[in-house]
Amino acid sequence: MSWALEEWKEGLSPRVLQKIHELESQVDKLKKERQQRQYQLETLEAALQKQKQKVENEKNESAILKRENQNLMELCDNLEKAKQKISHDLQVKESQVNIQSGQLNSSKKDIERLEQELKR
Repeated sequence: MSWALEEWKEGLSPRVLQKIHELESQVDKLKKERQQRQYQLETLEAALQKQKQKVENEKNESAILKRENQNLMELCDNLEKAKQKISHDLQVKESQVNIQSGQLNSSKKDIERLEQELKR
């Protein structure tokens, strides 16, 4: 088969044959270079797709974290409101205890005074 491919070169001058050989070598070299560049391009495209996927995954993770952060902030706000309500309720109860304690002390004094009066 290669003999048929070479048949057209018969009868050409050595200088022309040399030039044909140089051109064929250059074509082979360019084909190899093209293959290498094609491989590099495919490799870079694969790396680009991998990076795009990584960026997309990070965007999704970021969105999830933002939602989680928002939920946690709302939870913190709700807990802070509950804490303030409990603190207020505690102050009210302490105030009631203080009032009742004062009433108890007053009643004790009244009882002591009445007991003293009874003893006389």
